Amino acid sequence: MFRLWAKIFKDNKLLNDIVIENNDRDLNRTKKIFQAIDDVCYEFDLAKPIWLDSTIADFKKRSKTRFNQDNFIESIDFDYLEIEVIEEDY
Repeated sequence: MFRLWAKIFKDNKLLNDIVIENNDRDLNRTKKIFQAIDDVCYEFDLAKPIWLDSTIADFKKRSKTRFNQDNFIESIDFDYLEIEVIEEDY
C-alpha cells in the first residue's frame, strides 16, 4: 500500500488535510506520487504545483516537501501545501 498525506497550512495552522491511498502494484513510486498529487489537487480544487529543483531535492531526501506560492502559477490563499509519504510497500 502507498499512502501520501497532504496538508494545507496558513499562519502555521493546519487548514485542511487528506490521505491518498494507492494499491496499484503496477505503478512505480514516481507514478504513484504524481497520481496522489493529482488526487490532492482535485480534492482541494488546486492547480497542480510545479516541481522546482529545491522541491525535488527535499522530497528525495525526506519523502516530504512543501509547495509554496513559487510552485504555483495561480495565486494561492494559503502559505504552503505539504506532502509526505507516510507508507509505502516495496
